[in-house]
Amino acid sequence: MDLSNLNPAEGSIKKEKRIGRGQGSGFGGTSTRGHKGAKSRSGYKTKIGFEGGQIPLQRRVPKFRFKNINRIEYKAVNLDILESIAAKGIEDITIEVLKENGIISNNDLVKVLGRGELKAKLNVTVHGYSATAKAAIEKAGGTCNTVIV
Repeated sequence: MDLSNLNPAEGSIKKEKRIGRGQGSGFGGTSTRGHKGAKSRSGYKTKIGFEGGQIPLQRRVPKFRFKNINRIEYKAVNLDILESIAAKGIEDITIEVLKENGIISNNDLVKVLGRGELKAKLNVTVHGYSATAKAAIEKAGGTCNTVIV
């Protein structure tokens, strides 16, 4: 065996399909385009994404709206939840206390909101407060400390 008698593998080389070269080629006449209609003519072109009159994919799929990548997401904790923790005898409420009680998870930023009533005197240390929550905590005799992220 030498380089002069090497051949490609059986079936790896296919014959070129020469269309429009007369009836004897087998691809003459309509040149594989079928009969009549716009698709058989030269210069035929459809719009990109045209689906035959059906609503095309780019119009069927909903558009995506703006999402602010700099938004800071807070986990809301209301005054009634703080009151239930105070009922257990805890006066200093911190992020660690909220994690131990299963109210927040590890990486949550906490904001206290003003739903419910607060009767206990609490020292609360979290990331943020609403105006009504801060007023309610201070009215009950507690303090509001802010953790800086």
